[in-house]
Amino acid sequence: MDNFVVSARKYRPSTFSTVVGQEVITNTLKNAIRNQQIAQAFLFTGPRGVGKTTCARIFAKTINCTNLTPEGEACGSCPSCEAFGKTSSFNVFELDAASNNSVDDIRILVDQVRIPPQVGKYKVYIIDEVHMLSSQAFNAFLKTLEEPPPYAKFILATTEKFKIIPTILSRCQIFDFRRINVDDIASHLAFVAKSENVEADAEALHVIAQKADGALRDALSMFDQLVSFSGNELKYQHVIENLNVLDNEYYFRLTDYFLKADARNALLILNEIMDNGFDGQHFVIGLGQHLRNLLVSQDKETVELLETSKSVKAHFLHQAAQCSPAFLLKSLEIINKCDLNYKISNNKRLLIEIALLQICSLVTAPSDKTPDNISMAAEPASVRPTHSAPQPIKAKVQENVLVEPPSPKPLEPPVKSMDPVSEAPLMAAEPEVIREEPEAKQDEIKAPEPVKHAEPEKVTKGNTYSGINISNLMSSADPEVKKANEPNEVLPPDRDAFSVEMLHRIWNEMAVMVHEEPDFKHTLTNSLPELRDNNIIVFYVNNRIQHTEINQKKAWMLDFLRKKLNNYGIGLETLIKEVEPGKKVAYTDEEKFKEMNDKNPSLSTFKDHLGLEFEL
Repeated sequence: MDNFVVSARKYRPSTFSTVVGQEVITNTLKNAIRNQQIAQAFLFTGPRGVGKTTCARIFAKTINCTNLTPEGEACGSCPSCEAFGKTSSFNVFELDAASNNSVDDIRILVDQVRIPPQVGKYKVYIIDEVHMLSSQAFNAFLKTLEEPPPYAKFILATTEKFKIIPTILSRCQIFDFRRINVDDIASHLAFVAKSENVEADAEALHVIAQKADGALRDALSMFDQLVSFSGNELKYQHVIENLNVLDNEYYFRLTDYFLKADARNALLILNEIMDNGFDGQHFVIGLGQHLRNLLVSQDKETVELLETSKSVKAHFLHQAAQCSPAFLLKSLEIINKCDLNYKISNNKRLLIEIALLQICSLVTAPSDKTPDNISMAAEPASVRPTHSAPQPIKAKVQENVLVEPPSPKPLEPPVKSMDPVSEAPLMAAEPEVIREEPEAKQDEIKAPEPVKHAEPEKVTKGNTYSGINISNLMSSADPEVKKANEPNEVLPPDRDAFSVEMLHRIWNEMAVMVHEEPDFKHTLTNSLPELRDNNIIVFYVNNRIQHTEINQKKAWMLDFLRKKLNNYGIGLETLIKEVEPGKKVAYTDEEKFKEMNDKNPSLSTFKDHLGLEFEL
């Protein structure tokens, strides 16, 4: 019986083209060999199992090959390549710095460097785990590394570059190896499975690739372990059982219960997971990853961030269409808090159950329990307004006498919940009353439509949602923006008296609210408004740009002032200041200082005494 060789060694790449997931580095090395621009020292750094030592060996083999292919690869048939394949090459030396890290070991290596190669062009020294060398060994190696003989090449490999002294780093060309992505690992595992006559599900290989965390060697080791368990047929169920991975189906079912506000079944799912022996924090992390995948699945550009098989990706896209982005963002916030508090909690299971109940409370439970009727709970059901929109009232004409209909009473503003999921924009236009023309027959005349209050915007149902705007999501999570996005309400006809001082105080409060728009805030604070007859507020601006900006936000400003001053007869008029003929308006800091200095010449003396200068 032949000795078993693990897949990580059996399928170790022998050429640059067979290296998985490091195309940038392999292309750079091939071009350096093809152009005869080979440095004296290289540093290969990166996480474990990504191909650092493999690339070092391929590079050492290729630069000594006497019959390179046009692609810059080793031929594999020349004497140097054959000797390398049999591990009997005298031109390649490997040193494990983890066990040979003393000054004496480096001195022996330096003595070997002085001897030129007997066969081939270069002697290559591969020092693995170079960060384990002592500081004295590094110092003994410096001079040789900086000015080696032309035939000597050094390749240093490490997983912890920060432990290497800067004088070593400055003498090397540094290549940073990246983690191998899930698709590349799954594709290579499929190739190995086919070569070993193993029937493997695509979902099973993707689970192995995700568990490997970017390390191909770890993925191949897990593949060998699973093949030993299941034989020549590798199924998804075998993988999740053997690797102790929580099935994605649990998360899909749990999300369905969230959307139905079904707290009972959500807790039963958690109980089933705990009974199967899974760690609570492992479940929390997995649920957070699942919600994140649903969030990125709602946009055709970010869906590429999913690292799953095609069938699982289709499942994510289907479920993401049923979820509101605001719901997903709030759920992620709840799960993240649960993850942060998990280690310090004395009752960890209760912490998870509270998080699940909070997510279920984000959704209003539908009456018929169907997904099509799922909607986000913008307001508690107990305080949500039940009145319907009023219909237009018509006035009938009887004997040429027009009987006016009773004026509609203003609707009470809806009671806002403490934490709504979405709100209407703050700067909504004021409702207009439209009077229709009388009809041709003059049988009846339509009265003006009653004013309708702007109801809070309902959250889009999942099956009608077509896109996601990350910036809007982040804005909706900001409490300051939430406050600014509250819906307009119907204003009662109150006309409380107010003083100029009160007006100025409320005006300054309004300026503070727009702190995220510095230009607009500067316009509001540049001067104070004046109060004219009939509650007309006059505000002077410096130019037409400010005049246009005020007019664009006039509806919001009036709404704010009327509510704060409890006077709904207030009007706002914006005027541009008239500049005296021949007088220049000060814009820059220097011009403003000159204008102030003209009024008080001692400012110039004060400035010179302190040695102050204007910022450029």
